[in-house]
Amino acid sequence: MTSFLRRLAFAGWIASFAWVQSEGVFAQGAGATRGGGPSQAVPASSGAAGTALPSQSLPSPSVTRHTIDLPGRTLQYTATAGALPVRDQSGRLLAEIAYVSYALDREGAAVAAERPVTFAVNGGPGAASAYLHLGLMGPRRLPFGRQGDTPSSPTDLVANAETWLDFTDLVFIDPVGAGFSRFAPGNDDARGLLWSAEGDYKSLARFIANWLRLNDRLGSPKFIVGESYGGFRAPKIVSELQTSDGVGLSGMLLLSPVLDFTYQRDARGSPLRWAVQLPSLAATRLEHEGRLSRRALLETESYAAGDYLADLLKGPRDKAAVQRIIERVTALTGLDRMLVERLGGKIDTGTFLREIGRDRQLVGSPYDGAVFALDPDPDAARTQAPDAVLEAITAPLTGAMLRLYADELKWQPDGRYFLLNEDVSRRWSYGQGRGDRETMRELRSALALDPRLQVIVAHGMTDLVTPYFESKLLLDQLPPLGDEARVKLELFPGGHMFYSRDASRQNLREAVRMMIEARRGL
Repeated sequence: MTSFLRRLAFAGWIASFAWVQSEGVFAQGAGATRGGGPSQAVPASSGAAGTALPSQSLPSPSVTRHTIDLPGRTLQYTATAGALPVRDQSGRLLAEIAYVSYALDREGAAVAAERPVTFAVNGGPGAASAYLHLGLMGPRRLPFGRQGDTPSSPTDLVANAETWLDFTDLVFIDPVGAGFSRFAPGNDDARGLLWSAEGDYKSLARFIANWLRLNDRLGSPKFIVGESYGGFRAPKIVSELQTSDGVGLSGMLLLSPVLDFTYQRDARGSPLRWAVQLPSLAATRLEHEGRLSRRALLETESYAAGDYLADLLKGPRDKAAVQRIIERVTALTGLDRMLVERLGGKIDTGTFLREIGRDRQLVGSPYDGAVFALDPDPDAARTQAPDAVLEAITAPLTGAMLRLYADELKWQPDGRYFLLNEDVSRRWSYGQGRGDRETMRELRSALALDPRLQVIVAHGMTDLVTPYFESKLLLDQLPPLGDEARVKLELFPGGHMFYSRDASRQNLREAVRMMIEARRGL
């Protein structure tokens, strides 16, 4: 990082981002220029108050009109694909953040301005919002995340019967380095700022605040959805918006989040790392046997946080405790007793996922233990099998997103589209203190500051990347903060992207719809 950038304090340069865009560029609904059909792009102007913008690497926004037929209803909506610039306080362009928004068409600007709007961001760091966009919330959906996905799977989109557009407008955001979002030419030194925990959530908060202002949506009920690392981001974004931007959100949905990286990942000798994942191992075993339910996991949760943790704390020198662990863990996981004994009842996810499919030369995915890939080297001591979920869907999801941009959104930037940019996660900075590696502090603060704020934390039961029991233990430590029902933990069949399962996607949508419509009535 250059000495110039070192002198830019976050409170200064991020708080003073200049978004040099005209108010008319991002108009939606009744305020947008009308096109003649679902594939017709509407030219969008650019510039600020008659001042020409400097040359940008991403094209001007494209506004298109669409109609989609769904079970029991027909939706007409306006889509905008574009980008907002990120500038430092001197006006220098650092980067551009790409987004896609959908606004249900309504008569009258006042009506449109009062509709709820939901912002969505994925994780990684380095992941584009396509997972939420085409997997869960958007008007078009790509079926993915199930057994049988391959890189050569079709990229054909279907009408999404479970789209959230019925009850909220949608804005999908790609942080810098993901999707088409990118650093400005010659500003690679900005990576040290934007590819950091603090710079990331502050820049996304600025994006949301300015999108609301430019689209005259500051009076709308506002919500945020964050998946995985996006769930880590969301409380920090909400807290930043509350205190620095003067923008209050009505609710947040955290999907498969990591709430505290230090809770068990950084403490390799801590028994917590084994306790928090045991219920998800048991859930995977129950899933294979067709017996998975929330009720079936309650006994495992009680054991994991009780006798299992207590016996782990006694240590391997307590032979009676070790034997108790071995017997119970063998029964819960279905693994070979000799293996469990050799591991002292501490089952790492890699071993578990290989062992449950070893007899078929298959390896389970940590993103969903119920989904398998062929083991390319079944005789090796350690497997290098491709991930049956994340890697299998990369090609079809990338292809589907590019087709959506070209065929329907009419926005085609030059350069590469990054569904998941691994360079971002490799170079990510969490800062020097614990605070940048956990988000429970911001969650508590946001809830305390706004007694009306609603939160749903949702997990898939067979997700071994972000095990649900970790979030449960952390949420159990929250003080009442008024109405305890404001924070809900919801569990669904499935893995990290549990919404790939039809019933889970439908039930999640209903839970969110109820939250949003309840907040609209206040």
